[in-house]
Amino acid sequence: MKGLWLENQQLQLRTDISVPHPAPGEALVRVLRAGICNTDLELKRGYYPYTGILGHEFVGIVAQGPEHLLNQRVVGEINAVCGHCRFCLSGQPTHCENRTVLGIVNRHGAFADYLCLPIQNLHPVPDNVPTDIATFTEPVAAALEIQQQVAVGTDDRVLVVGDGKLGQLVAQTLALTGCNLLVVGRHRDKLINLEARGIKTGLVDAVIDKAFDISVECTGNPEGFAIARRALRPRGTLVLKSTYAGKLSLDASSLVVDEITLIGSRCGPFPAALQLLATGNIDVQPLIHASYPLDDAVFAFEQAQHRGVLKVLLEISH
Repeated sequence: MKGLWLENQQLQLRTDISVPHPAPGEALVRVLRAGICNTDLELKRGYYPYTGILGHEFVGIVAQGPEHLLNQRVVGEINAVCGHCRFCLSGQPTHCENRTVLGIVNRHGAFADYLCLPIQNLHPVPDNVPTDIATFTEPVAAALEIQQQVAVGTDDRVLVVGDGKLGQLVAQTLALTGCNLLVVGRHRDKLINLEARGIKTGLVDAVIDKAFDISVECTGNPEGFAIARRALRPRGTLVLKSTYAGKLSLDASSLVVDEITLIGSRCGPFPAALQLLATGNIDVQPLIHASYPLDDAVFAFEQAQHRGVLKVLLEISH
């Protein structure tokens, strides 16, 4: 089969990869569509020493698996877990000590004709959700995870730093809480997407120091972190939603003095994400910048790395 292979921070479209054989309890999925994520870009930059097929945001059709899922469109949670470590037994499987992670840690990913995942990871896609839209399930779930970790109320002043793919999804999901929300970025054309949904936006100079209860950093760069940090009142909460390829320097003393709560946040609830996409309570269509066939995957990856580009999709099959 074909697949986009990463090795030594170099990408190659390979055609000599064997179709994977699902292990007991797993399903074989024929990939229809997959999205290029910032984590994929960071992996290429060396954020984590991964070799193999990239990609973890996908929609596919079950080719081998249980009868009730066979030939169904599905999306999949990316962490394949052991079920018996202390994290699995305590209801925290995304931190499984023995996990593999689709396209990230010891498990080939979605930028290929086929992938394998545990059956329990798969979720049927509602009939009214188009395939392109369903590729956003994983990042929408990641955005929703913030609300699993932090209580966000209507009286809270919340700042989202970053107008890219993740920042836009985080903003749309937080807006549903009714909080006093501001989203800042550097690209007026991107912020317009949020303004159209009644979300208050501004450029980075709109941020007032120590004015927010919660800030969410979605840029993955030190400048974004600095903006999110200085925006917080004492005893505020800083949520880090992006992976960082390099090292981050911070003033730890100020975190202590202001008693800041620092929270890392990644994977989230798939059923809730699919529900939002099915009801249209969030709109991801404006985030799709372009689609390319798998044969053009290396070029698509180059396009996705350009500043200002939103979501780039790979069309794997039909």
